[in-house]
Amino acid sequence: MTANTLALVGDIGGTNARFALTDLSSPTIELLESRSLPNADFASVQHAIEHYLAGVSGTPIRAALAVACPVGKDEIRLTNRAWSFSRSELERRLGLQQLRMINDFGAVAWAIPALQADHLVTLHGNLELPLQGPISVLGPGTGLGVAQLIGSQSHGWHAVETEGGHVGFSPVGDEERAISAWLTAQHGRTSTERLLCGKGLSEIDAVLRGASAVLPAQMPQPGDASLLNPALRDPAEIVAAALEGHDQAARRTLARFCSVLGSVAGDCALIHGARTVVIAGGIVPRFIPFLRASAFRERFLAKGRMAALLESVPIHVITHPHPGLLGAATALRAKEF
Repeated sequence: MTANTLALVGDIGGTNARFALTDLSSPTIELLESRSLPNADFASVQHAIEHYLAGVSGTPIRAALAVACPVGKDEIRLTNRAWSFSRSELERRLGLQQLRMINDFGAVAWAIPALQADHLVTLHGNLELPLQGPISVLGPGTGLGVAQLIGSQSHGWHAVETEGGHVGFSPVGDEERAISAWLTAQHGRTSTERLLCGKGLSEIDAVLRGASAVLPAQMPQPGDASLLNPALRDPAEIVAAALEGHDQAARRTLARFCSVLGSVAGDCALIHGARTVVIAGGIVPRFIPFLRASAFRERFLAKGRMAALLESVPIHVITHPHPGLLGAATALRAKEF
């Protein structure tokens, strides 16, 4: 490994910033000296990167950063974190010859062809079949990421970055309509991300535990504090309580979360013409058996005349600890990226 082949890769979400080094001359992709840093400990992306680099050996001159926001302009503003920066200025301040920016779920999509079989859990279908695009990639974390991977192993891959997590939420049944009304009262609009993320899990739980059921005619202005009771529970607490089994409210919340995820995953598959669906993010790998036993599959297929089309679509969950870093390293090697 030389200075010319050492690269920095990062995966910067709303809660944590993950970094690693990679050797671009290596025949296989390896993540070296990986580390996860809490965003709350740093004033900016630059400070987090400098802190990481101060503790590793070598000085990279190339970098690829996956960030949880659109990346089409020089100015980068994270969607779920009050961080913004100029790509060109960050490149200069870090002394890099090359800095590439990738949407965080674009990076996850790039990672899929590089994943080993033991980093995928199959919910439905055959994992041994060769991957072929289009592949829908989605996953709840601090927000809801959505991307698409097109191509094949023989013809090459290309990740299509999207902001699909921000499409409007389409509720099914009275319970979801009540959740949607509650969220719309606070935010003015309910996107799928408002439910399918860590905070969304907490807010579903609050509504199902008796938070104000807001009728359209009585809907207060967004941000009304009266809607915040009962107090939001931590999403990790809800998942743990649901899996432990005695907290019926938590189990009902997690079951509703899985149902909504099934609907959204099915919608993504239809929009993308997907031959495979891959679920990622920091939340779902914690409760795969619960997801498998939930109404996820039923809601995935509940697309009327298109149900038969989705029957044959395999669904996998990524369990790799750092798919965003792996994807950033993969993208750096891609000629067309």
